[in-house]
Amino acid sequence: MTAIEHQELKGITLKNLAVTIVSTASIVASVMTTYFGLKNDIQQIKSSQEMQSKINNIRIKILEDDVALLQKQVSEIKMADQQSLLLTNRRQH
Repeated sequence: MTAIEHQELKGITLKNLAVTIVSTASIVASVMTTYFGLKNDIQQIKSSQEMQSKINNIRIKILEDDVALLQKQVSEIKMADQQSLLLTNRRQH
């Protein structure tokens, strides 16, 4: 170590100051890396949830269309049954 690293400024050596600065920079870099990693993970989860939501909306639309079709078919069957009953009643009278 050079002589300047052993000089003290009110109990603080330049060596201790350098270690503190390097340690602080390392901690900041670690925190920022973690932050950006988490930010990326959150964006991926959000994108995945949006995609799943779109898929669910499409599934709901398909099911709604199927229900509407089934309701129409049930109505047609009921009408056919009513017409059949009317014809049967007319024939009996």
